[in-house]
Amino acid sequence: MIVAGGRMFSLEDFAELLFNGKSLTLDTTAVEKVEASYRFLQHFSKEKLIYGINTGFGPMAQYKISEDRILELQYNLIRSHSSGSGAVLPALLGKAVMIARLNSLMQGHSGVHPELVELLKEMINNDITPCIYEHGGVGASGDLVQLAHLALSLIGEGEVLHEGKMYPTAEIFKKFNLKPASIHIREGLAVLNGTSAMTGIGMLNVLGAKKLLNWSIMLSAMTNEIVEAYDDHFSHELNIVKHHKGQNRVAAMMRDVLKGSKMIRSRSEHLYRADNIQQEVFEDKVQEYYSLRCITQVLGPVYDTIAHAERIVVDEFNSVNDNPVVDHENHNIFHGGNFHGDYISLEMDKLKTTITKLSMLSERQLNYLLNNKLNQKFPPFVNLGVLGLNFGMQGMQFTATSTVAENQTLSFPMSVHSIPNNNDNQDIVSMGCNGALMTRKVINNSFEVLAIQLMTIVQAIDYLQCVPRLSPATKAVYQSVRQVFPKFVEDSPRYKELEKVVTYLQKTDTTALSGTTLQESKTTAVH
Repeated sequence: MIVAGGRMFSLEDFAELLFNGKSLTLDTTAVEKVEASYRFLQHFSKEKLIYGINTGFGPMAQYKISEDRILELQYNLIRSHSSGSGAVLPALLGKAVMIARLNSLMQGHSGVHPELVELLKEMINNDITPCIYEHGGVGASGDLVQLAHLALSLIGEGEVLHEGKMYPTAEIFKKFNLKPASIHIREGLAVLNGTSAMTGIGMLNVLGAKKLLNWSIMLSAMTNEIVEAYDDHFSHELNIVKHHKGQNRVAAMMRDVLKGSKMIRSRSEHLYRADNIQQEVFEDKVQEYYSLRCITQVLGPVYDTIAHAERIVVDEFNSVNDNPVVDHENHNIFHGGNFHGDYISLEMDKLKTTITKLSMLSERQLNYLLNNKLNQKFPPFVNLGVLGLNFGMQGMQFTATSTVAENQTLSFPMSVHSIPNNNDNQDIVSMGCNGALMTRKVINNSFEVLAIQLMTIVQAIDYLQCVPRLSPATKAVYQSVRQVFPKFVEDSPRYKELEKVVTYLQKTDTTALSGTTLQESKTTAVH
């Protein structure tokens, strides 16, 4: 059981809820704080002019709302802003948004009735996910449109996803005996004003990025192994003189993966022999291509960027990010802009650029394996059949190359696309949800590229018949992936096998296979 409220919610807690079937419970003291915040607002708001309670919203805040219509105002806000378009977010993303919104409200600074957080908890635990659309919010007053669709389901309207199908919310609420949330004071504004859509998706992106990095390190190590590269480029001695934590962590992971390999070569044993100095032209390259030799310098910054993104996104996830902030302890209400999404937007831009670089490294390593003129070790396209008649991995390279090209275009920063709107009230915006969704696309694309690289690696291993010479860790990966992708010689459509390998990468923990992991402990974020 994962507890929300009264504590810092970690990335691991989030993953347990989304992927490992854990349920959510609410901290009793935190619920009491939510209740106290609501009671204070109920008392404090009487005979006072307070934004979003007895005024309109945004540029309409200049208009006072009469006492008899203030609840209608909240319903109007929810319904009018349920204006999203495009695809409905997959249930996994919708659930991530709900968890993020609940955790923000559980801080006890939003003035909502406790029934709202109880209903959110029940929906999360029963996998009832609001239909949230990808296009909408600009990430300034938060993810207004995306969160409006969440609010719409909370009041029993609109549609929800359950067990892979879309239903009217009222029908599912009736099935689970759930009562729609009522508007008491500002429940509409409290749900809509916040960064929870971009933050929930951002948390998923960090999890995906960490898994991609683990696999990129693994596949980079395996690529070096099967081409019998030298060991000094990932040695402790070479990397320690560069003072970046990520670089040294990546180097250490490569050493762990390749421990016991009979294929990785020692430079001192092979190149420092006295007889080599007599040669005029060396058959072996003295130094490998950069995509093989500079892995710690390329993936080290990826490690450090993911670590920073995790810290920022988790901090936002545990923050109060609506407006105004209800401070019942100091008996006041503070207006400002905690709903502005630049913390997430900027991190998503950095993260997607970094993951694009990771996919570019994978594509270059793939090209090296497929081009016999470069590797001088494998047949063209690692073709195990008849050259000219069969094609090996030739067709799949096109997919990898085009997918990386898409990543490169998607990596243009979203956070600089501030377009004033809302009668220029929102004159500088974050576009954070757009950025988070684009980052998710880059991450999903990158799993496809790495899957093609892994398929090529295991084909190359079979060509060399070198399984007994692999390290224990890389041998475990080979044996594991061959269960979902058997060796092939003859040509046949590969797209279904590619899909299986993508799923394998997304669901398989490299730690279980090799004993190596990006995470330094189960409870400590990667900093």
